[in-house]
Amino acid sequence: MSVFEIRTATVEDAPALAGLLDDLGFPAAEDVVAFRLRALDQAGETTLVGTQGGVVLGLVTLHVTPALHRPTPVGRLTALVVKQDARGQGLGRALVAAAEHRLAGRGCGLIEVTSNRALSDAHAFYERLGYARTSHRFGKTLSIGQGDS
Repeated sequence: MSVFEIRTATVEDAPALAGLLDDLGFPAAEDVVAFRLRALDQAGETTLVGTQGGVVLGLVTLHVTPALHRPTPVGRLTALVVKQDARGQGLGRALVAAAEHRLAGRGCGLIEVTSNRALSDAHAFYERLGYARTSHRFGKTLSIGQGDS
């Protein structure tokens, strides 16, 4: 198993993050990724990166969501991706473990993972890490400003 460094992403990582997000199927320009990273940071949300030899090879985004119906906040992993040529070496597992540690430290009693239903390999990965299918998730795309009058 390889040795990786897990750290908080910085705006200097935007080019690598843009490439990883493209691999995940969510292309975005580097400046857009930098803008989003700053916004997440200001909102108290975290993006972690996994590096080896100073090269960013993977990322995980984590969020804390207070919930009225739960006694503790819910942690959410909304994106996890490792470069294709770095997969199978333990980086995904290390990123999830680091995210779990951070979310537990922020008081989360449950962690949910978002994963496209077509990604069966990802589902098997999460199940190997102890995650269980607990519910269905529904999404609806809104127009920007749809709620404005």
